[in-house]
Amino acid sequence: MHSVSYIICMDVKTKGESVSETILEKAKANNGVITSAEITAAGISRGHLKHLVAQGKLMQSERGVYTLPWVFDDAFFNLQTRYRKGVYSGTTALFLFDLTDRTPEKPEMTFPLNYNISVLKSQNVLYKRTKDEWYRLGVTDIETPSGNTVRAYNIERTLCELLRRGKNADIQIVTDAFKRYARRPDKDLRRLSEYARHLRVEEKTRSYLEVLL
Repeated sequence: MHSVSYIICMDVKTKGESVSETILEKAKANNGVITSAEITAAGISRGHLKHLVAQGKLMQSERGVYTLPWVFDDAFFNLQTRYRKGVYSGTTALFLFDLTDRTPEKPEMTFPLNYNISVLKSQNVLYKRTKDEWYRLGVTDIETPSGNTVRAYNIERTLCELLRRGKNADIQIVTDAFKRYARRPDKDLRRLSEYARHLRVEEKTRSYLEVLL
């Protein structure tokens, strides 16, 4: 009787360990992040997530978002994992591309026009929605300071977006960003010109470049 109970306990323990390994492998394959929704979709009880947190093998970074310990402090990566349609833009994109030294007080993200922003209103996020044509324009991958990959608008799109803000833009930040851009070997003036025309800031863009180049 005791041997049967021992075998049953061992079988349950082994099954639990197998499920935990499956969760950890899923997290590794997803750049160190796993969500409770993904676990539920895989037919796994969410209780396993709490168990892994208790063991220190996972960290809960946001409600419903869990990460491996090595990505726990990457706020940029964690936020985009939670809001997958969000693309880093504005001063946050400048920071990620090393075009400003100012750490954003609030991360800026852009979403599709039909995105439900009700979940964002209570979050510490500066957000905006735009039509699909502009939402897709210039999206690229960039590494966060912690080495994880997120989506942001490329440098040229970001510079043009800032010029579109007019008086609402911080002139010092914009000027410094253009100075740094002018020194970059990977700058693409042709693309900058195309985006400036598309976003209707050609004259403003030209005035900056005439001084810096």
